[in-house]
Amino acid sequence: MDTLFPAIAVILLYLFSGLRVLREYERAVYFFLGRSWGSKGPGLIFVPPLFAKIQKVSLRVVAMDIPPQDVITRDNISIKVNAVLYMRVKDSVKSIIGVENYLYATSQLAQTTLRSVLGETELDGLLMNREKINAILKDIIDKRTEDWGVEVSAVEVKDVDLPAEMQRAMARQAEAERERRAKIINAEGELQASEKLAQAARIIGAEPAAIQLRYLQTVTEIASENNSTTIFPLPIELLKGFLNTTARAALPLQGSGDRVPSAPAKEEDKVSR
Repeated sequence: MDTLFPAIAVILLYLFSGLRVLREYERAVYFFLGRSWGSKGPGLIFVPPLFAKIQKVSLRVVAMDIPPQDVITRDNISIKVNAVLYMRVKDSVKSIIGVENYLYATSQLAQTTLRSVLGETELDGLLMNREKINAILKDIIDKRTEDWGVEVSAVEVKDVDLPAEMQRAMARQAEAERERRAKIINAEGELQASEKLAQAARIIGAEPAAIQLRYLQTVTEIASENNSTTIFPLPIELLKGFLNTTARAALPLQGSGDRVPSAPAKEEDKVSR
């Protein structure tokens, strides 16, 4: 009995020392006598001391920053680009057995892929079609890391650093583009205004009274704004009604045959006589 209790205590200590608790997002790659027996977890697992070992792997998404890369684009412009890669371990056994360090390997692969893809792209395409380039990078890296048990969910190009002279050239180009748009908008406005003026001229030309009303309205507006004397030429259209009335009144006098009295002779004529 004296030797039984120490033996039981040693066995219990051995069993308790082999217990491991894994979180929900963790998996343990199980090696027994050097051979892989798959993955275990989450929860409580038993790892026989001295005979087995485990290596924990996190299944959460990892945001990996890709350092800035010096890239020469297809149109021979030197730029510096950095990106961010989102990845997660899909197969924990492959991520341990298939590659020594899957994080380092994925980072190096992302850097080389970023340089090669952007080297075949022009600068305008990189700036305008960034979503398309992100999709290409994601597909290439994901296909290469499939054997490592790693799944790439997204690759995003963050910053594109341009040389100073290229920034100035793009600023001049953007300014010229804004001036071109401003001129087009101004020309379109003048075209619409001319069309409206031509339409108004046709309407006013069809109605002579409209010219008189417009003239009087202009006079009223100027008189209300300026406290000064303004001389306007009197349009003949305003006197048409008066002239027509005078002409009609003169016709009966000419038809009656009455003699119009002549003007009195001047004093000089009288002296000569």
